Amino acid sequence: MAANSRRDFLQQISAAALITATPAAISRALASAVPLVPQTQSVPVSGEDGLLLRSFRFVDLETPVEYFNTWLTPVSHFFVRNHMFEPIELDAHQWRLSIGGEVEKPLTLSLSDLSKFEAHAVVNTLECAGNGRGLFRPQVPGIQWGKGAVSTARFSGIRLRDLLQRAGVKPTGKHVMFRGLDEVPGKVPPFIRSIPIEKALDADSLVATHMNGSPLTKHHGFPARALVPGWVGAASCKWLAEIKVLESEFVGNFMNPGYRFPNHPVQAGEAVKPEDTHPLTALNVKSVISGPADSSNVKAGKLIVHGAAWAGEADITKVEISSDGGSSWNAAKLTHEQDHYGWRLWTYDWTPRKAGDYTIMSRATDTQGRVQPAAAEWNPSGYLNNAIDQVKIHVA
Repeated sequence: MAANSRRDFLQQISAAALITATPAAISRALASAVPLVPQTQSVPVSGEDGLLLRSFRFVDLETPVEYFNTWLTPVSHFFVRNHMFEPIELDAHQWRLSIGGEVEKPLTLSLSDLSKFEAHAVVNTLECAGNGRGLFRPQVPGIQWGKGAVSTARFSGIRLRDLLQRAGVKPTGKHVMFRGLDEVPGKVPPFIRSIPIEKALDADSLVATHMNGSPLTKHHGFPARALVPGWVGAASCKWLAEIKVLESEFVGNFMNPGYRFPNHPVQAGEAVKPEDTHPLTALNVKSVISGPADSSNVKAGKLIVHGAAWAGEADITKVEISSDGGSSWNAAKLTHEQDHYGWRLWTYDWTPRKAGDYTIMSRATDTQGRVQPAAAEWNPSGYLNNAIDQVKIHVA
């Protein structure tokens, strides 16, 4: 489609139409349109409020950082990551989850069957591995996420461990594979991921059916999704239909070469062989400033700097703020809400000494001793960008 015709086509799409459209309908309508939009562009999508549209093709929606002001992210503000088209129709009564592979007793379960298991809830900060990809230089291909492909919710459902124990995992079972009901276009490989059996048997790994106390919405995996807490979001497959216990890591595009990280630091722009990489698992330590906004003008006087910090399977021990380009750092105050896999909100009271331009920076430290680095480790896929965050403001 030529540039002019793409522009004309997009101009013909009204906001009202997008509000009532499903993500699947939007995906198909815009599949050949401009794939990426500027960070400042917000497009109304049913069930999501004020999110930034990062990709037309499969509908990827980013949460503006100013929404990082609540411990639990409202579902309407929760970022959306799709690798394929969302399923067009999902009937909760007809949905089934199969569990097979290296098990003694294969199972097929309905939502009613799942409700008979003990329920469990986990507060988890879910982050796309590519969050911050658009900030890498030189630029790398892929969805050009800013800072907002991350959100936090209380997920509840059934322990994955309970389902696997009911099926009886054989000694040969070393990995657990998830397959969802994503609609795969053309010859694109299906989105299938696997995790080590040890993580699958963790007491907090879930087959989740609820999010912040309500049934999952379609955007977030209705009627059930995997929830692998503390790990990159790609591990938590949506619209879950099959769990399969394997003898080894699943062999597929989204396990290798996808979602892997170099074993050793590489130069920016350098290609990396798949055999010199390892699969992405737990998230890095990271903080983001949600206010004041970057490039904002503020009045002189006391200013409250605030944001969120998280560390995957570790806990945040402190967040520090600098207003002088990193020459000096002062501790921010962590809010009281806390859960092992959830982010910590923080605040810092700052009074600038005089009018002028300032760069405010934040860095986090976790219980593993990891400190947010000044620069993220560049990699060809733009994964795990956890560089010290910064915003530039002008004090009048």
